[in-house]
Amino acid sequence: MTGMENGTPAALPVPVAESPRRGLAAAFWSLLFLGTAAGNVLAQWMRALRDAQPFPAAATSIEEFSSALASLGLLVLLHAGARRWPLHADTWRRRIGIYVLGGVAWWLLHVSGMVLLRKLAFALAGQHYTYGDWPTQWFYEFFKDVQTYSLLVIAVHAAAWFGRQRQGEAHLLAPPDEGPPVEPVERPQHFLVRKLGKEFLVATADVEYAQAAGNYVNLRVRGHDYPLRITMAVLEQRLDPAVFLRPHRSWLINRDQLRSIQPLDGGEALLHMADGASVPCSRRQLPLLRQALGGAAG
Repeated sequence: MTGMENGTPAALPVPVAESPRRGLAAAFWSLLFLGTAAGNVLAQWMRALRDAQPFPAAATSIEEFSSALASLGLLVLLHAGARRWPLHADTWRRRIGIYVLGGVAWWLLHVSGMVLLRKLAFALAGQHYTYGDWPTQWFYEFFKDVQTYSLLVIAVHAAAWFGRQRQGEAHLLAPPDEGPPVEPVERPQHFLVRKLGKEFLVATADVEYAQAAGNYVNLRVRGHDYPLRITMAVLEQRLDPAVFLRPHRSWLINRDQLRSIQPLDGGEALLHMADGASVPCSRRQLPLLRQALGGAAG
């Protein structure tokens, strides 16, 4: 079982279901921030028109859109931080300090970014831009930025929570309160999935592969990812080693879903799965994988 040709290392695959959602999220946040900036420009123009005052359209547009663009750039970091340090009922006390420091970092980076954009835009127009006095102007922005940052943290985590509810979260079956378990709990044949208030069972044999994601492992089942709160090492112990192989420290695969192995320069490989995904295989694990497959990959 081997690939058709050698290739160069590819980026780690992203589950198919995530790409459209990320594209929609990026479009939503871009429309929100840029639309708000355009609305602020329009409001200031209408105020100037009402008061019969001159309206510096270019300067106002630069100031509003520079702030929006700086916020959009920082929002990427906020999303990454939310994935790395998610807030849950049992973790928020330990991680709240990280988000407090993140609020200070947001303020400093947002002001620095928008001022830099403004200076560049005004310089291109042959003008000079002065932001204002350090303590007064910067701390004026501090209170606005803290409010914006707090609302974004809530929104990002609320969206992540809703996404988990819609997509579903997997749980290991627990021993029953009374009577013997219907299957060995130490090596379950099913996972319990909770989705939008309903519960159903997913057969372990239907798991195509699993990827570590922070404190979770994402189980891939028929085009859907079900986050399971467990470490990859513990999950590996719970699954049947005759069925599930570990080609990489962050991945487990169902051998029945493996279609081909593509060797790469450096001794690594890409494993092509039945659903079209490509899973990395480390140089150390490749010989063990081939041995587990019975030496069929030559």
